[in-house]
Amino acid sequence: MVQERVEERPPPVAAARMNHQPRRLVDHQHGLVLVDDVQGNALGAKRSLRRAGLRADIDALAAPDLLLGLGGARIEADVPLPEPFLQAVARMLGKHPACSFLDKRDPSSGWSAAKLYQEAKESLDSGQYDLAIKHYETLEARFPYGRYSQQAQLEIAYAYYRQNEQASAVAAADRFIKLHPNHPSVDYVYYLKGLVYFNEDLGLFGKVSRQDRTERDPKSARESFDAFKDLVQRFPESKYTPDALARMKYLVNALAAHEVHVARYYMKRGAYVAAANRAQYALKNYPQAPVQEEALLIMVRAYDVLGMPELRDDAERVLRRNFPESAHLKSLLSQLAH
Repeated sequence: MVQERVEERPPPVAAARMNHQPRRLVDHQHGLVLVDDVQGNALGAKRSLRRAGLRADIDALAAPDLLLGLGGARIEADVPLPEPFLQAVARMLGKHPACSFLDKRDPSSGWSAAKLYQEAKESLDSGQYDLAIKHYETLEARFPYGRYSQQAQLEIAYAYYRQNEQASAVAAADRFIKLHPNHPSVDYVYYLKGLVYFNEDLGLFGKVSRQDRTERDPKSARESFDAFKDLVQRFPESKYTPDALARMKYLVNALAAHEVHVARYYMKRGAYVAAANRAQYALKNYPQAPVQEEALLIMVRAYDVLGMPELRDDAERVLRRNFPESAHLKSLLSQLAH
């Protein structure tokens, strides 16, 4: 797999738009992102992320040599199942010809741990994720201890991710974190877990219609944010932390935009109280998001229709103070005057 480092601008983040508040998130800066120049984005999110300044670099996460090159970390040698257990299984197979026949048909029945891992890794690199998962499961079942077993537990999460099996990928990541909390590569697993939620598949309709991320259920966005937050807090010096921070800022803006999108929908449906409450929620919980202006506009319109002049004037005052040159404000005031 050929990789190169590409200088990318991070996603648009919330600027310090409120005059009375300091800049809270980050200044615009350049970030370095690993980009795979061989395979395309299998999750269908590449175009939308490009517009936001992010790339879904799923191949850059593969970490093909994480376990076998741990920088001198000492790990137990691979240990097969105990001999008495194998003898018992052999006796059982001797009594059951059907089982013995199936065992003879299994080409991997006599493979070592190294051979199983090599076959699984080759399948993973060639995009045969089902076969890779099968080999990883066989490896862990036959050799439950040692470095190859740990590597199988780690890489099977990535294989599920590439297979677009979100639930299985998250379960594999959680299992690895629980079993190996002090593993040298556990930061990668936290990052992978966040990315699984971040790149949740839109489905066929979403791909065809190019559905905006802010119009979707924000559950996955929140779970992705929480996973990246765990990574940043636990491993501030990790090489995955800068990209996780960039994605967290993008997610904050996406969550704020989702709230305003819902408020806009309520306005169209004539649910003005709900629209005002949703816009107010966006202002309180995401005070530095770029959608502040539209949220205030919705509040002004909603309170005006509801006949609440005091609340309308308060929202208009905040809007004037923070967005004095707003074209939307001038248009709104003209409409209210008539």
